Amino acid sequence: MAWLKKLVGAALVLGVAGASAGWLLSAPVTLDAATLAQLGPGDVARGKRIFYAGGCTSCHAKPGSQGDARLQLIGGLELKTPFGIFVPPNISQDPKDGIGAWSAGNLANAMLKGVSPSGEHFYPAFPYASYARMKPSDVADLYAFLKTLPAVAGKAPGNSLAFPFSIRRGIGLWKRLYLSDKPVVPLPDGAPDPVMAGRYLVEGPGHCGECHTPRDLAGGTRKSEWLAGAVAAEGSGVVPNITSGEGGIGSWSASDIANYLETGFTPDFDSVGGAMVDVQRNMAELTADDRAAIAAYLKAVPPHPNGYPARKKSTN
Repeated sequence: MAWLKKLVGAALVLGVAGASAGWLLSAPVTLDAATLAQLGPGDVARGKRIFYAGGCTSCHAKPGSQGDARLQLIGGLELKTPFGIFVPPNISQDPKDGIGAWSAGNLANAMLKGVSPSGEHFYPAFPYASYARMKPSDVADLYAFLKTLPAVAGKAPGNSLAFPFSIRRGIGLWKRLYLSDKPVVPLPDGAPDPVMAGRYLVEGPGHCGECHTPRDLAGGTRKSEWLAGAVAAEGSGVVPNITSGEGGIGSWSASDIANYLETGFTPDFDSVGGAMVDVQRNMAELTADDRAAIAAYLKAVPPHPNGYPARKKSTN
């Protein structure tokens, strides 16, 4: 039975080697010194723009908050997904329950690399897969603005995830597949400045692709169907196609798109609904130039047919 012992021994060696490789490959990766040096002191006014472009209140304000209460970033919204329930945390300036004790570098590592100050992976329900395309200086500006917001005590409930999704270390392997600071849509040399600016806002801080793009079995966005619409992460609804492809917004002009982002009204005078209500409220806080840039980029995105299965019509 010597051959059996050798086989078992070889299997153990391969198993240990595989586990060691997986452990190394899944290790959190933080920003290098050169990138951290680009943060700078930050500017509050510019940070306010990034705050609304990034939709921070949509997930981190207490559900149902209105007015100034939307700036009390206590967290608590439940995001029910096929992987489990994710709960955005308190990101107010409370030093114990929020992020008041974080440095600008801590925030940059969280947003650009998905790594916490304690060196753990954040789950990508926090859309750092999009924020990774942001400029470090914009993160510094956001940090400066967040410092002006109130500190609110109280921790949000934890996530509720089943095995194996409860093992954070595995997110390191997911990041190797899906985390990139490269633009999604290649633009030709000499592309108009508004289109370039819109690409940055949509693909980076605006993280529009996180909801409007179909996902694969591992939860990564299918970039070949960028912004083609998707089954909603929660419930049985769909997030619409916002390309010019069949089922999308090809009939909308750039001014129609910009007006929708400002007012919440479609060209047919329908009004914004669902989760988009809060997103549109954030978009209305941006400048007219920002909304025009987003519109210009969406008109330049390659058209795709709807990225979700057709819904059956009721026979009742």
